[in-house]
Amino acid sequence: MKKLLLHLDTDPIPSAFDQAVAYDSNVDNVIAYGGITRDNVTPHVHGMIFTRGGKNLKNSAIFIGGSNVPASEMVGNAVKKAFFGPVKVSVMLDPNGSNTTAAAIARKVMSDYDITGKKVVIIGSGPVGQRSALFLLKEGAAEVVITSRDITRSKAIVHQMKEAYGIDVTPGQARSDESVAALLKDAHVAIAAGPAGVCVIPDIAWKNSDSLEVIADVNAVPPQGVEGLEVMDNGTEKQGIRFYGAIAIGNFKMKVHRGAIESLYESNDQFLDETTIYDIACKVDKQ
Repeated sequence: MKKLLLHLDTDPIPSAFDQAVAYDSNVDNVIAYGGITRDNVTPHVHGMIFTRGGKNLKNSAIFIGGSNVPASEMVGNAVKKAFFGPVKVSVMLDPNGSNTTAAAIARKVMSDYDITGKKVVIIGSGPVGQRSALFLLKEGAAEVVITSRDITRSKAIVHQMKEAYGIDVTPGQARSDESVAALLKDAHVAIAAGPAGVCVIPDIAWKNSDSLEVIADVNAVPPQGVEGLEVMDNGTEKQGIRFYGAIAIGNFKMKVHRGAIESLYESNDQFLDETTIYDIACKVDKQ
């Protein structure tokens, strides 16, 4: 029986990237729909669960994507509500690649590096930055600071993360090169998770820190998110600091993404979100 993947995207046009990765993950056919909302998703779900039954349900799965992370998460909740009893299929939630990317960042940062008791500063408070904070705190980081240009936004996000995950994240403000330098002064790990094509960590900020040991950047669009970092850096040491660039992180992210898709077909009752995708990343990292 063929492996089918129902690709539900909250954007008008389903992501070609996500479909390509699905085929590279040994999916036989991808059925893709754009413009998916929590209000129109149920008939699509029923189309998948009513066509196959019993043990054959594990050959069908659902992938939820889209650039609007909150909207995709609402679709994920609606998909779960459309199931009933054992009549369900496995689901992967990875809007904007945030879950797989953050998992890859965390695993790269911890390559031969003990995060226990360390201070991490994340420049950028979007979904990737938030999930990276979650993973690193769970792995034993002493403190994670998550920043935006507006401290009010940072505080709101920290509050949301406390409610969602029960973790304590420190809010920070990164309005200028000087403020970033101050944030990094006593940090051990710095992660640039800002917008593409924007340098959020100038070299003066990381060069003036005596404590920094690891720096990672997810921005592959010039200029890099970290001045002096190269996209191909993969543990490259500069001035005693290990650097990880967007390509090195992205290569591992692809392994995690493919591994997660492949795992969907092991059973019909999985829901892969940020936490379970991170578990898969840990397994991939040990292979």
